[in-house]
Amino acid sequence: MNVLGLHLLLELKESNPQLLDDLDHVRSVLYGAAKGVGAHVIGESFHQFSPQGVTGILSIAESHISIHTWPEYGYAAADIFTCGSSFEPRDAAQIMIELFESRSPEITEVRRGLLSLPVGAQA
Repeated sequence: MNVLGLHLLLELKESNPQLLDDLDHVRSVLYGAAKGVGAHVIGESFHQFSPQGVTGILSIAESHISIHTWPEYGYAAADIFTCGSSFEPRDAAQIMIELFESRSPEITEVRRGLLSLPVGAQA
């Protein structure tokens, strides 16, 4: 089997609430994760909610890195989707875990676009 992409779903539990509610920090973390693994940022969108919370997405040439935070619960849901193998998404996840100070992270890995190769084809 061959896959078109790898999608990591991050449960960033027991994270630092102040960091999760700081739009500049959230943007910096996503950019840091992208740059840290050599991803190529091609666009962004971020929003600070009132009274709290941040949502954001980086469009990267390899797909995307996104997040939505709930500071009141010390929690963020994030995902990293990459097409191809130009970088290791688990390394980007580790950067995010560290920079949000998540003490109880969980990562679910989903292989996207499972393809069966025709007989005789090479991966």
